[in-house]
Amino acid sequence: MEVDYRVACDEALQARLNALFAGQRTLEDVVRWGLAHAPPILIDDVVVQDEYTHDVVVTHPSGVVLVYDTT
Repeated sequence: MEVDYRVACDEALQARLNALFAGQRTLEDVVRWGLAHAPPILIDDVVVQDEYTHDVVVTHPSGVVLVYDTT
């Protein structure tokens, strides 16, 4: 998975996010991760790019917005 950081974040947060992403191979993994939190972290939005590509937007507990490009 390719990670593109569009905002500056400190090394500790970047390390935590990289560890998170390493365990997320599918959108199901992202949803299960979110539901494992209390309160659950839900998908904020789905942006349709075309009939095959969607961006899935999730707000991380740190306040950073994660955007997953799905095909």
